[in-house]
Amino acid sequence: MSDTQVQPVIEVVASKKKKKPVGFYIASTWIGFVVLLGLFGWLIPVRSWDSSDYDALGVGPFSPHHFLGTTQDGYDMLSGLINGARISVFVSLIAVLIGGSIGTFIGVTSAYYRGMYDRVVTTIFNVMLSIPNLVLSLALLSVLAYSDENHPTTTGRRVMVLILSLIIVIIPILGRIGRGSALQWSGREFVLASKSMGTKNFTIIKKHILPNVAPAILAIGFLAIGSVMIVEGSLALLGIGIPGGASWGSMLAAGRGNIAYSPHEVYMPALCIAFTVISCNWFGDYVRNSLDKREAKI
Repeated sequence: MSDTQVQPVIEVVASKKKKKPVGFYIASTWIGFVVLLGLFGWLIPVRSWDSSDYDALGVGPFSPHHFLGTTQDGYDMLSGLINGARISVFVSLIAVLIGGSIGTFIGVTSAYYRGMYDRVVTTIFNVMLSIPNLVLSLALLSVLAYSDENHPTTTGRRVMVLILSLIIVIIPILGRIGRGSALQWSGREFVLASKSMGTKNFTIIKKHILPNVAPAILAIGFLAIGSVMIVEGSLALLGIGIPGGASWGSMLAAGRGNIAYSPHEVYMPALCIAFTVISCNWFGDYVRNSLDKREAKI
């Protein structure tokens, strides 16, 4: 009888990593480019954005000394876009970081403690979210930046009030997301076990709820950055944005009167705003989809 060797049958399952969508790479590249431009754009050897070249008024793109052309007043478009990236990124990030932090704290604590506090917070959030972002910003600006002939508003105060109004707009958006996510996680077994062991409420919120709420806030935070840019650009078009053509929205507002004979003054900052908003939306959608898959496994 011949010895027969039985070879074990090993089933090899190739774990295929799901490829990220093309939009994710495009969005990541553009967002990274804009952030780097905002942080290190001042190192690029170009003409100062607020320095006018009177020998090149209204020059079109791809000219020898002005790659993206100039405005009708002789300001270099490339310099303006680089400076606009810095201002737009700064305003958007400040509004989302501060507003998101305040909103998340209020939303998470209201979901955890419930009761009258939660009902009051929910009512305030619902009222604020029922008002369009642009209308709410206009109302806040008209109250906080009120000026007349005897008491004119300074540029510094105007910028600070604009940022403050954007922060207030962001608070209910991310606050409601934080509350909804905290309601879900506060009922989990590990949270209830911590409560039964006498763990302090602040410790439970810090160690168990906030780390699980953070991914949802991050996902919606990218969408909120796009919303802030749209609101800032809309306010600039209405003449109450950041003065002096400093941001992309202000450049768009300054160039709209020259669109017939100098269209690049309008479509270049408009394209920058559009690409950034779309990229933030794409990136936020990807993070949100990844979050949904993560929560399904828990």
